[in-house]
Amino acid sequence: MKKTILVNSTEYETRVAILENGTLVELQVERPDHDRMVGDIYKGIVKTVLPGMQAAFIDIGLPKAAYLHASDVGKVYDRHGSSSDDDEEEAPVDIIRKKRRAGIETVVKRNQEILVQVIKEPISTKGPRVATEVSIPGRFVVMVPNDDHVRISKRISSWAEKKRLRKLLTPMRPEGFGLIVRTEAEGKTEAEFKADIKRLQRLWGKLQRKADSQKAPSQIHKEAEMIVSMIRDVFTDECEKLLVDNRSDYKKIMRFARQITPHLKNRIELYKGEQPLFDQFKLEPEIEKMLDRKVWIKKGAYLIIDQTEAMVTIDVNTGRFVGGRDQEQTIFQTNLEAARETARQIRLRDIGGLIVCDFIDMYSRENRRKLYEEFKNCFKYDRAKRAINPVSDFGLIELTRERVRESHLHTLSQACPYCNGTGRVLSAETMAVKIERWFQRAKADRRFKEFHLVVNPALAEMMSDNGTDRLERLMKAHRFKINLVRDATVPIQEFQVFNAGDNEEITDQYRASAKVSA
Repeated sequence: MKKTILVNSTEYETRVAILENGTLVELQVERPDHDRMVGDIYKGIVKTVLPGMQAAFIDIGLPKAAYLHASDVGKVYDRHGSSSDDDEEEAPVDIIRKKRRAGIETVVKRNQEILVQVIKEPISTKGPRVATEVSIPGRFVVMVPNDDHVRISKRISSWAEKKRLRKLLTPMRPEGFGLIVRTEAEGKTEAEFKADIKRLQRLWGKLQRKADSQKAPSQIHKEAEMIVSMIRDVFTDECEKLLVDNRSDYKKIMRFARQITPHLKNRIELYKGEQPLFDQFKLEPEIEKMLDRKVWIKKGAYLIIDQTEAMVTIDVNTGRFVGGRDQEQTIFQTNLEAARETARQIRLRDIGGLIVCDFIDMYSRENRRKLYEEFKNCFKYDRAKRAINPVSDFGLIELTRERVRESHLHTLSQACPYCNGTGRVLSAETMAVKIERWFQRAKADRRFKEFHLVVNPALAEMMSDNGTDRLERLMKAHRFKINLVRDATVPIQEFQVFNAGDNEEITDQYRASAKVSA
């Protein structure tokens, strides 16, 4: 698998695109007004403990309190919290586990100072989610203070390599720290691990001193900016080339690469082409289509992607693809293409949470199994944690994918001010009936006799220009005079009514909501 990384920077936005075999599969966007928070460490104050929810809310100095669930409570440090009087013969970590089973209220107390790390960005109206088990990521290992284990990445498939890494790192583990061996550590030497661990120990010492000296709430550590973190996590031996179109970022990346991946620095290039970098690789059309609800795939089939607060549904449709005479084979081939594109769109759009993929029904169990295996294989290089269920009898594949930040749909777009996020607006027919009801309420009041009705031209056509003369009949029925005004700036699902006498707007006086509230 050939991997290419492209970094495009402007004053207001930085984008990192990852291509696998020339296909865009991941896009990360960072803007100055929206800093990433995952990985940041704070010294906070417990404000509320809710035993019924098994959660606590922590003031970390942000507008919204951070959310700490009992499942995210690790070892709480004595110097940042209350000391424990439990049986000293038990290991501290065992004491904490017992307390967690008893309830979060036995672990954290109101007004307690506590060190936490952000594990999920604020999403919608929710504040950031935090954990008390702090971890510091390096190039090859993640160091976990107050732990005593050496864990190996599940993505390292070779048992012999896992055994070698565990044997190598167990004696290397610093006292009072646990180590998580990253996928990039496969095949690395003792010297490389020692350098990585030494760098992380220095960083942790600096963080400890800062935590001891600062008052809560305060930020103790800011995770590396997107460019640096992406280079640390993604720029591996598999990457053929890293192109940067900004000289300042190029120098920054080169400095970081000399420290972390000196053997790969020759693969980093400053892009000097006349055409914009993303245009050179034909990525802009892909990015623009990234927010489309309908996504076309090969042979005329397409996906419909609907995203809600709780879950995402992806529906597969054959569209114009009719295939050959074998219907089952036609459906199977469509589903295979759809599985590949669905996996790519999930990664590209950074969709997380519960995802339900509705594939076209297949009778063959063998074809269902093949579809499931293909779909799983498409996530082979996905960096997010996930769990995928086999194809159900209804043709559904359900999966959950780690969600640490809002998807690109919410990052790059905002709710429509006209439809309020539903994606639909009232039809002209519905609006015409709504206006007729408005005038029925106005007649009951008997205050006005002549009106100016301002509507969108399409709605005006519905009411007067299509041969139905609905407006004429409305005036006869209520003995009103209504002057129809066409205004293209008025959305089709809105209208305005003015009293012709003094030109005062009276639209809100006879809305259904106004009558109910009255």
